[in-house]
Amino acid sequence: MESTISSSSSRSVSPSSSSSPNSPPPPSVTMVVVSPCAACKILRRRCAEKCVLAPYFPPNDPIKFTTAHRVFGASNIIKFLQELPESQRADAVSSMVYEANARLRDPVYGCAGSICQLQKQVSDLQAQLAKAQAEIVNMQCQQANFMALICMEMGQSTPQTISPPQQSLDNFPMNYLDDNIGSWETLWT
Repeated sequence: MESTISSSSSRSVSPSSSSSPNSPPPPSVTMVVVSPCAACKILRRRCAEKCVLAPYFPPNDPIKFTTAHRVFGASNIIKFLQELPESQRADAVSSMVYEANARLRDPVYGCAGSICQLQKQVSDLQAQLAKAQAEIVNMQCQQANFMALICMEMGQSTPQTISPPQQSLDNFPMNYLDDNIGSWETLWT
């Protein structure tokens, strides 16, 4: 029995059968059977050798084409891809599939709804960041004021020079902390 490959269900690449006796032998080429792309399978048509859709809609991922086909239509996808240079086609297909998924999820707003939601999240996060930065500046100012107050208090209670902050605060009057707890609470609120 002979096994044949039907041209309607698959494409085949075979080595040329004509060779002259003077030419070197052709490189060994194996027969490769390629199934039709997902687009041609879904559209139930023969997948040509130079099918525009084949590189972007592989046979093992039919959902990708089905989604784009529902929103844009096969003829519009083909027309759009033919107008683009080949270097931009993969990105265009990726974008079409993303937009089609968004349109199927949200028929009213589609991608615009997702973009608006992401922009709102960005503005909320920027507001939170600005608030946190303002709180840091406020705490730094409070710390500077507190250190100035401590230095002034130490300067009034003892005539000695103030030790650098790297050293321990052994000379610090501990009763100052107990007496002025109420004034500290106003600093942190």
